[in-house]
Parts: sequence; C-alpha cells; structure tokens
Amino acid sequence: MNPSFPIFKQLITSPIKFRFFLFQKLPAAFFAGLRIHHFDLEKCVVRIRYSWFSMNPFKSVYFAVEAMAAEMCSGMLAFGQVYQRQPKVSMLVVSTQAHFIKKAIGTILFSCEDGSAIQTAIHQAIASGQGQTIICKSVGKNEAGDVVAEFNFTWSFKAK
Repeated sequence: MNPSFPIFKQLITSPIKFRFFLFQKLPAAFFAGLRIHHFDLEKCVVRIRYSWFSMNPFKSVYFAVEAMAAEMCSGMLAFGQVYQRQPKVSMLVVSTQAHFIKKAIGTILFSCEDGSAIQTAIHQAIASGQGQTIICKSVGKNEAGDVVAEFNFTWSFKAK
C-alpha cells in the first residue's frame, strides 16, 4: 500500500475537498455532478445522476458522462496508489472498451473492485523498472440494481 493513501482518501472522501479537486483538475466531471459514493483500498464507487448537465437528447445519461464515472472509479483506486509515492509512478489509460446494456436514467453507481490488482501492478512496475498494464472493470448499475453499462479500462503504470 502507498504510505500516502490515507491522506489521499481523506481528500477524496471529504465532499468539499473532493468538489474543489474536481473543479481544479477535472472540471467536466465537476459540472456533470460526479460524486464519490464509496472509497477504500479495494473498491471505489462513483455516483452520477441524470440531470441537465449529464443528459443526452434521448432522456438518458450521456455516454461520455457514463465513461467519466466508469474511468473515475478505477482511476481513483490507481491515483490513490501513486499519490505522493516515491519513486514517482506515472499512470495512463491506454485502452478502453464499453458495453451499454440498458438506458441509464436516474441515479447510476459505477463500481470498480480492482484495488488489489492495481497495487500489485504498481509494485511490479517499481520492482522491475518496466511498465505494467492491468485491465480494470467498472460496472454501472441503476437504482434497481440492473447493469446499465460495463467498461474495461487498460491502465499502464511505470516508475519514473
């Protein structure tokens, strides 16, 4: 585990600090209304709601907003492991796949449970000095628990 993970968790789980973080670093996510619903070493859940900022002409959540939420739930797990880490580790999305299963309306929760695999990939990148990739799965569910979308993000990690 990254020794700075608790500091990052405190930043991300504070609603005011998180909104400031979004406004400063990810303004599109700020305006779309993305929120952290749950965050720990193993799992991150990001909430989005159908609203004026997140809608498409078909009265559902715009696919790009779904992609932002899906990427954020895997990306926050990764960012928590590289935050203030020595040696520094770079992270980058190198590929993505999406499957849209059902119309996204109401509140959608995207979750990723790949925290352990991310930690392992980062440790291997540091130990070997070689870049490592990992595929993280993010699943979006509506209020009824039905899957509306599934995303696979291939993350690359490399020690600097």
